[in-house]
Amino acid sequence: MRGATVESTRPEVVRALVPRMSLDELFEQRGEVAKSVLEELEKVMGEYGCSIEHILMVDIIPDTAVRKAMNEINAAQRLQLASVSKGEAEKVLQVKKAEAEAEVKYLGVARQTQAITDGLRENILNFSTKVEGTSATEVMDLIMVTHYFDTIWDLGNASKNTTVFIPHGPGHVRDISDQIRNGLLEASCANLVNVD
Repeated sequence: MRGATVESTRPEVVRALVPRMSLDELFEQRGEVAKSVLEELEKVMGEYGCSIEHILMVDIIPDTAVRKAMNEINAAQRLQLASVSKGEAEKVLQVKKAEAEAEVKYLGVARQTQAITDGLRENILNFSTKVEGTSATEVMDLIMVTHYFDTIWDLGNASKNTTVFIPHGPGHVRDISDQIRNGLLEASCANLVNVD
């Protein structure tokens, strides 16, 4: 009789508690479930003069379909974490690559600018000494206008399906050199103001 009482009481207590919990809560609170079963069995078995000291809940075995679903959820969560980690690593790699490219471009532009400056200085000195009566300003104007025409040439050859309207005529060449000179003077003045 006592064995039948224990066997009937245990499932009733478990059936009363388990539906109120999610599967995750059941695994987390297995000690609480065992404690509730122990308390209920002590009440029932106490009537027969028996005392129960401890209940061991060995394992919770959900249905096969539930276990399969849990494994799939676990695998999906781990894949998601792995893809997030991979994405973060790729992001760091892209940022480092972009920083390196920017540094290379900066150094390249700095070297290119220095080479242009050195070349301009040599050209101005050579031209001034070979052609008497020319000033450094006139030589600089000539070089700037030449660069302007080179830029227009590059725009015309490099542009795809684009029309660039640039005013052009004999009077515009002087305007262009004046604009370039004024721009350089303004930049020099701005640098002097920023230094002070």
